[in-house]
Amino acid sequence: MKRKLTLVYPQCSDAKRTERLNALLKEILKDYDCKVIRYAEEFAPLKNQRILFAIQLGISGINLEYFHFLKILRTHTDMLEGSVGGIIVDGESELYTKSVAREFMFTANQAGCAFPGRAMVEGTESLQNFNIQAMRLETDNLTAYHIASREMMERVMAFEPRPKKKTNILVLHASNFHTSNTSALWNMVKGNLHDCEIQEISLRNGTIQDCSGCPYRMCMHYSEKSSCYYGGVIAEQVYPAILKCDALVLLCPNYNDALSANITAFINRLTALFRKTAFYEKTVYAIVVSGYSGGNIVAEQVISALSMNKTFRLPARFSMVETANDPMSILKVDGIEERAHAFADNMMQALVQ
Repeated sequence: MKRKLTLVYPQCSDAKRTERLNALLKEILKDYDCKVIRYAEEFAPLKNQRILFAIQLGISGINLEYFHFLKILRTHTDMLEGSVGGIIVDGESELYTKSVAREFMFTANQAGCAFPGRAMVEGTESLQNFNIQAMRLETDNLTAYHIASREMMERVMAFEPRPKKKTNILVLHASNFHTSNTSALWNMVKGNLHDCEIQEISLRNGTIQDCSGCPYRMCMHYSEKSSCYYGGVIAEQVYPAILKCDALVLLCPNYNDALSANITAFINRLTALFRKTAFYEKTVYAIVVSGYSGGNIVAEQVISALSMNKTFRLPARFSMVETANDPMSILKVDGIEERAHAFADNMMQALVQ
């Protein structure tokens, strides 16, 4: 019996543009029983389903029908409750594919959709983004594109929750806990957690050396020892904690619409460990606090860096995004305790039996 799948494929009026994506979908979905949705007016709630979102972009990076789908998801935040998804974005330039994908993954995730690690495949106009994969597979870039899409679909279909009787949570931050709104919000969330062992590591102490792009063989040499050439707190404390944890929580104050320097350095340095160990069985969460606005931008950076690239699984509503400016003013935000409690409950549903 064929496995059931819903294909959400926003209509593109130019048939010539869709030839490559049509051919890919025909090949990778031939063994599935597919329900296809092309127009927003057909887009009813898709709960407890396996979904492939396929988005065709022109040279402008715009698909007008896609924006109708995006609007529906942003105004119906339980639209995809209990579902698991994957995304393919096919473009006609070297730009926009990843930015559209991470924007859409954030929105779908907020609407209740979970994503396995590396649940996005992008095809740029030249497919040069598949140069390395094609070389490793000893094939051409188009075939590598098809293989990556097929493998991603298998991860979507195989994805299942991994709750435990007691879970291990690693929290990474670079905040001053005495004045930080982000840390204060985490403490609210932490107070509602149960059946978990929590380890908190500060990346403020000492110098956090960013990745300098060591030669591949040197990086692999240290990776085999679960270490890194630059050592320090990343290799000595963070690497062992990553290997031990079931879930990673990043505390992410919004600095200039970007992750803080030390959190970025951690993500870059994680490459050495990732060369040896994939993180498909580990879950990532983010707590983001902005002084003004733009928290979704920071959450999307976590998605692209740790889920799309480093293979962490993305549970439904993985991020809590709030706004607070003055030190500790997060404590006075209307409804914040209730939202912190709800976020903690969401974590426990995914992590604890």
